[in-house]
Amino acid sequence: MDIVQRFLKYVSFDTTSDESSLSIPSTPGQKKLGKYLVEEMQSIGISDAYIDDYGYVYGSIPATDVCAPTIGFIAHMDTSPDITGKNARPRIVKKYDGKDIVLNIDQNIILSPNEHPSLSNYIGQDIIVTDGTTLLGADDKAGIAAILSAAEQILSDKRPHGGIKIGFTPDEEIGRGADHFNIPYFNADFAYTVDGGAIGGVEYENFNAASAHVVIHGKNIHPGSAKLKMKNSILIAMEFNQMLPTFEIPAFTEGYEGFAHLTDFRGSVESTELNYILRDHDIHKLQKRKERFLANAAFLNQKYGEGTADVILQDHYRNMKELLLPHMDIIERAKRAIKKAGITPVIEPIRGGTDGARLSYDGLLCPNIFTGGENGHGRYEYLPVSSLEKCAEVIYHIVYDSAQ
Repeated sequence: MDIVQRFLKYVSFDTTSDESSLSIPSTPGQKKLGKYLVEEMQSIGISDAYIDDYGYVYGSIPATDVCAPTIGFIAHMDTSPDITGKNARPRIVKKYDGKDIVLNIDQNIILSPNEHPSLSNYIGQDIIVTDGTTLLGADDKAGIAAILSAAEQILSDKRPHGGIKIGFTPDEEIGRGADHFNIPYFNADFAYTVDGGAIGGVEYENFNAASAHVVIHGKNIHPGSAKLKMKNSILIAMEFNQMLPTFEIPAFTEGYEGFAHLTDFRGSVESTELNYILRDHDIHKLQKRKERFLANAAFLNQKYGEGTADVILQDHYRNMKELLLPHMDIIERAKRAIKKAGITPVIEPIRGGTDGARLSYDGLLCPNIFTGGENGHGRYEYLPVSSLEKCAEVIYHIVYDSAQ
């Protein structure tokens, strides 16, 4: 099976994760894909492939060079709940001509290089797109396809190599991908998550991440007799948000710039809840953001009365840079592999997080490499075929870097 066929097959599985679910994995489609992947892995010669009770898929290729390190490759099976992946209808745009791509003529959904300039980088290439009603799922089914395509090539070549460990995780998109990952069983010296974006990317810095749950308590009185009595929690919640820096939000930040992102706002006069994610590459700056939330709540409690505003802060993951800096040979190995594939390495900070960040802090050093996907988490997601093929080639070269 070629890499495009692999990817299109995986896209046919609805693996949208669900943050509100208490199940593990959060949605049944992820286990369905996992069971299929086990069968596929076994069919290409990965005899120990299996899926555990939590929906994690593992497999390995035994070392034929005992002096080479054991390297892991990890991708996630779920897709973002920001937009459904159910009934995805991918198609291949052959030799993209640089013009608008009509994804859905009935709904007038158009993928345009005017709005998405990255398209211009792929003129003349085949590009996989959706019909505009779902996401594509390149994040991260492209990673799975690249890992298994590289594994199949390695098994057929029979060149000396170190041990290779493969892991596919559920629920990465809702922050649970590393919750039950069995690092001792995986038993790799180090690993790479194959979960990046545009071609050439190598990432070993990610956001420090926290969340803030804000509850504003109001008092409802009949509006006809509410003067000096009513306390409208919706208006106070709006005031809370307005006290935050206007331009420190995702729409106005890039690179190393952090933000507070309001993801959910719901309420009534009596009670309003706001949910934020807080991100910064600098742990001290993230701490300042958390302190600002507490200070805002204290100000509103003083202004409107104690018990008006409650803030619950929770840390989620940390920047893996501090752990990887003493082990930059892992990054250099990836850079050499990318260059060998004829690509220029692109070193950029991740404006997000990966399973690799948590796994690094749990004891498995795990930077991230590209898959080639663009515009993840939305209906305009697309995947250049050449970038996907290069991803598999890079994985192949990573394995053989010290076993030449």
